Amino acid sequence: MNTIDTSQYPELLKSKTEQINERFAEFDVPELEVFASKPSHFRLRAEFRIWHTGDRCHYAMTEKGNNKNIYEVTDFPIASALINSLMPALLAEINNTQALKHRLFQAEFLTTLSGDALITLIYHRQLDEQWKTLALALQEKLGVSIIGRARKQKVVLDRDFVIEEFDINGKHYKYKQIEGGFTQPNGEMNKTMLAWAQSCSEQTTPDKDTDLVELYCGNGNFSIALAGHYRNILATEISKTSVNAAQYNIQENNINNLIIARLSSEEFVQALQGEREFRRLEGIDLSGYQFESVLVDPPRAGLDDESVKQVQCYNNIIYISCNPETLSNNLEVLTKTHDIKRFALFDQFPYTHHTECGVLLTRKP
Repeated sequence: MNTIDTSQYPELLKSKTEQINERFAEFDVPELEVFASKPSHFRLRAEFRIWHTGDRCHYAMTEKGNNKNIYEVTDFPIASALINSLMPALLAEINNTQALKHRLFQAEFLTTLSGDALITLIYHRQLDEQWKTLALALQEKLGVSIIGRARKQKVVLDRDFVIEEFDINGKHYKYKQIEGGFTQPNGEMNKTMLAWAQSCSEQTTPDKDTDLVELYCGNGNFSIALAGHYRNILATEISKTSVNAAQYNIQENNINNLIIARLSSEEFVQALQGEREFRRLEGIDLSGYQFESVLVDPPRAGLDDESVKQVQCYNNIIYISCNPETLSNNLEVLTKTHDIKRFALFDQFPYTHHTECGVLLTRKP
């Protein structure tokens, strides 16, 4: 259960490449740009069940669709080196402390490329002052932030986020990533995706004299990295915690041409078309933007019909997809008005069937 054969990775990636080329052959796409992952220690977050056997507990996983077969996990080669070093240290402390172990059923790890880490311990009981005292000592000993969760209870001892920092094309970026919020799991591949999106922006907007709109912006992952490639960016996100993180990231990265609006993609379309007014858009003059480009990174369900129509209004489309099936469905409509100029495969999830794709489309002449 704990072993992966890294020697198989090139062949597995080759198979994914062939599948993507076959699935999208009908669209006459340009040569596929393939970006390989690190074969091991690439995943920055992981979660495990805690299984109790007598006085001892251990990390456990089950087969998909079969919760009866329990497998003990002693290491996790696809997870970051930091997660693998924290796993035995955390387990040893828990097994030596009854109050930390009692009715614990899940442990979640969130780490960054820059070495920050957060551990969430989830219980089938309410957490008291004794737990808090022991968890504070555990936090100090491990040198990472600890959060305790139970039904309708969240105990934050220090902070409920990590700070990611990295460089792309000579520029330094800093991101707050919230516990429980969405983050790209493969950190190095995320950097690759951001660099690819930057190159698409350079290709379509070399003079940086027009504006970008981004739907589903999360904590501003793409918007922050693309701010220097457009005159202005307006990004939308429905999650309040993600918007708050994005505002922090705007400030920490000294960006002054990016505004985040807490709207769903459907609400943003309604606002642009003048169908509804939103108090959350007060002070934002939509008519003052010159939107030529759009970036979308939708959930697995892809873009809904109205969002596809809205996206077609822009000359340049950067589409990041975690689901080739819904991407294909959306491209059937988008390619009626736009040509595919670039197509990329980002192996965000090695050793699984999941595939991340990036597509650059420009309006047909």
